[in-house]
Amino acid sequence: MAEVPTIRWAIIATGVISYWFVEDLVLARPDAPVRHVIQAIGSSSKEKGEAFAAKHCPDHKPAIYDSYEAACKDPEVDVVYIGTPHSFHKRNCLDAIAAGKNVLCEKAFTLNAREAREVFAAAKEKNVYVAEAMWLRHRPLFKTLMKMLYEDKVIGDVFRMWSDFGREFDVPNLPSTSRYRDTALGAGTLLDLGIYSLTWGLTALDPGIPRNAESPRVLAAQTFEVGVEVFSSVILHYGASGRQGVITSTTKVHSNPDMVARIEGTEGTVEVWGVTTSDPKYFVVYPKFVSDSGESNERAEGRRYEFATPGRGYTYEADATALDVLAGKKESDVMPWAETLRVMEIMDEIRRQGGTVYAADRA
Repeated sequence: MAEVPTIRWAIIATGVISYWFVEDLVLARPDAPVRHVIQAIGSSSKEKGEAFAAKHCPDHKPAIYDSYEAACKDPEVDVVYIGTPHSFHKRNCLDAIAAGKNVLCEKAFTLNAREAREVFAAAKEKNVYVAEAMWLRHRPLFKTLMKMLYEDKVIGDVFRMWSDFGREFDVPNLPSTSRYRDTALGAGTLLDLGIYSLTWGLTALDPGIPRNAESPRVLAAQTFEVGVEVFSSVILHYGASGRQGVITSTTKVHSNPDMVARIEGTEGTVEVWGVTTSDPKYFVVYPKFVSDSGESNERAEGRRYEFATPGRGYTYEADATALDVLAGKKESDVMPWAETLRVMEIMDEIRRQGGTVYAADRA
């Protein structure tokens, strides 16, 4: 058996999302197409970095740095993974790019589309790979469903959808430094949760994704507590096809685990179920409901498609990134730069209509 190639990662920040990502990277997978090595960890202190490595990298001793920039400069690193709050993404990306490193940056990619353009311009100048870590789009469940919707036409012509992501946080009583309350860190539901509802909407309603996507007209409203957006509701309208979607996000209530998306077509319906809107576990395809003169309102039995996932499910985007880098690519085929920019521009418009303003918007 041929030896698989190795990709060496620098992990920027040691918060929850970083340890979820790292734990999946170090999973033992006999069929993995790439060997992932945690080469470096950048943290706000060496003590935090060492504690993170001891807990999440038991079989390898990465280099520990007490600054993010220093970790990016490690000469043994192939790819930098950025797991900091949204407001740091632009700076962290630019530091990694300046060091000549390839980058996988968590969603939301930046605070706004202007920042994303700056990052991509720098990446183009330095000729390095940069991608947004939208793990949902890499998952087999998601890819299979999109194929069934637009190639197999399993529910005919899609005409509307709905998706919601709710996680309850008592925002007014959180510490002022919490990323869920501090707008300097990009607080609000849209960039953290609503981006997943939006992803379901943009992909379920548009067969042109990601390279030939259409940007829908947006109608949005947002609700605030202590100056922080805690509830977003958005209607997406595609003028050419007439398709419509309703996407919502909130920190007022836990809406998951539950049905995370519903997609309706001329010949049936798909219901997607999961732990959260970002973590779907299965979907059910139902044939078109036909009433028999009002005698029965029961729909026909649906067909369930379930997908086992190694670890939490981050291996798919990690493998894709590694293979892209090894192939010399500069963009992801799953989440190309134009698609990241389109999503950021739509979220900019949602925030403009809803009233969420970050300091970066005034820069």
